[in-house]
Amino acid sequence: MATKLTVDDARQSLNAHVAAKGAELREKYGPRIGWQELLRLLEDRTFVRYPCEIVFDAAPLEAGEFAHPVARGDRPEDGFTMYVHPFFMAQLPQVPCLVLYQLVLVNYGEFASPDDAEVFGASALGLTREEYYDTLCAMADRICGCESA
Repeated sequence: MATKLTVDDARQSLNAHVAAKGAELREKYGPRIGWQELLRLLEDRTFVRYPCEIVFDAAPLEAGEFAHPVARGDRPEDGFTMYVHPFFMAQLPQVPCLVLYQLVLVNYGEFASPDDAEVFGASALGLTREEYYDTLCAMADRICGCESA
């Protein structure tokens, strides 16, 4: 008799999957993932399912948001533009931390949760989830008060 999977089962499975993918990413591109590693990573379909380009532009971001992917078309295969707040354009070594958080949306869509994003980013960067979350919060705090340009 087959057991029915629940939404909670699927969420737990995705969380375990993103943790494993983050660890694989760290093994291939780490231990330090900087700007150049991020650019190579974005071309690697093992870790980034769909084409993804980084654009430094705050216009599509909500207040206090440091980055967010926007689909280029109706199908994921059309790719995504990863908008990153221009405040970070002069701080390229910090951009991977921001983009890794958002990549779960590119790879798994709206089913991915903030928890999945934290687990993925922390695993990829070799941090605890709490360390990664604190880093993201500190980076988001730095753009508060910046004008959207």
